[in-house]
Amino acid sequence: MNKRFAVSLVVAASLLASGSAFAQSTTAAGAANGARAGGEIAGPVGEIVGGTVGAAVGAGLEIPNAVITSIPRGEPSVVVRERVVVGEPLPDTVVLRPVPRYTEYRYAVVNDRRVIVDARSHRVVRIID
Repeated sequence: MNKRFAVSLVVAASLLASGSAFAQSTTAAGAANGARAGGEIAGPVGEIVGGTVGAAVGAGLEIPNAVITSIPRGEPSVVVRERVVVGEPLPDTVVLRPVPRYTEYRYAVVNDRRVIVDARSHRVVRIID
């Protein structure tokens, strides 16, 4: 039982470190940096978890600048009580609008912040401002 708890703490620490440290990484850099930070915190298990999370976070942030610049300013904002977090789905009350010329992305304006959303999973990929 204590061993499971220790592994859970290791995984949680690695996830937190890699997720926060690699918010602006690309896939390769995210994987490398995640593995390094996870390894420093929790050894070999942390290195594996950190590398995986770093790569996932980095992949979600490899968005062409054309996508970001094609999202208009001044759209009406939907106010939600929850914080908007990268990787989490948006509430059903938020209207997702298509991004011109990019079918794999949607965008929304939540709490006066423009966010890019994955069209399939409705998860936040990037917060623009």
